Amino acid sequence: MLTKQVDTLVIGAGQAGLAAAYYLQQHGVEFVVLDERPAVGDVWATRFEALRLFSPAWASGLPGFSWPGSALRYPTKDEAAAYLQAYANHFRLPVQLGQRAIQLSFANDATGYRVETAAGTTYQAQRVIISTGAYSAPKQPEFATGLPPHVQQLHSSQYHQPHQISGTGPVAVVGSGNSALQIAADLATTGRPVFVAFDEAVGAFPNNQLTWVVLKKSGFLSIPRATLLGRHIMHQPEPVVRGDLQRLKQFPNAHFVGRATRATAEGALEAQRQNTPPLEAVVWATGFGPGFQWVNLPIFEPDGTPRHQRGLTAAPGVAFLGLPWLNNRSSALMGGAGPDARYVVEHLLKST
Repeated sequence: MLTKQVDTLVIGAGQAGLAAAYYLQQHGVEFVVLDERPAVGDVWATRFEALRLFSPAWASGLPGFSWPGSALRYPTKDEAAAYLQAYANHFRLPVQLGQRAIQLSFANDATGYRVETAAGTTYQAQRVIISTGAYSAPKQPEFATGLPPHVQQLHSSQYHQPHQISGTGPVAVVGSGNSALQIAADLATTGRPVFVAFDEAVGAFPNNQLTWVVLKKSGFLSIPRATLLGRHIMHQPEPVVRGDLQRLKQFPNAHFVGRATRATAEGALEAQRQNTPPLEAVVWATGFGPGFQWVNLPIFEPDGTPRHQRGLTAAPGVAFLGLPWLNNRSSALMGGAGPDARYVVEHLLKST
């Protein structure tokens, strides 16, 4: 087994990992970025076809490199993938692809950390920045197991195009976020009945240039989670894009049934407003949970979420980036990756 020594290891070459790499490079630190994918930006390239960023290009840049093209557009998922690839190429960042981390633990000599990859390479590093993005383990409600086998089920992370859903009959999309609205609209374009199990208590906001100017200028996106106001905002339901909600409601074959509460043996979903008919398929746009089983360090809460302060953990030299509300509302957004990465890199270099 090949073992490589490096000062700092960044795990994940998404927006957070690349932002960390930028600041490590600025400080002249020897580092390597590992990513399990075959290409930088592949996590965006493989998302569902209709996906766009929820923020305009001018509000979505990484440090030191602006988006090409119109700053006012909302980039597609393929444009996001191309931007991340161009970013890594522009700064000649040392990204090692096809290197899935399968274990992070203390080094045998207790002077740093050991990372093993599925490709058979082992890395030893003084510092490790875990930048595998927002939570990555697909999550669905327990009652999903109550659906009969003939009902096709897939998580939103598996959805790409409407043709994946067999048949032409009723399909349900379960979830109260932007992805649920976009996937439901994508399916509704086929003309088949789409039942949207969406909690209509969730707020909606106008996603336009003025909104983003106000959000940026007011500092709303930068309110720290450590403050009383930040904690309050963090525990509120995440609002959705009003335009996406209105567009979906314009489809006559899209039926809002309220939050789903139970599955039946006949293949239907019971919901707050009305029940669905027996379904041919369900898309679970119900988010993700923590997927850090490969990190063998005492830095987690009982539910598996990382225990940290602005990304810094109790393990010296180990930090997280890209988590929801790592510091504030923008932490999991592309435009918020830079400030978090700068803070984490500077504090890691000072403390270790």
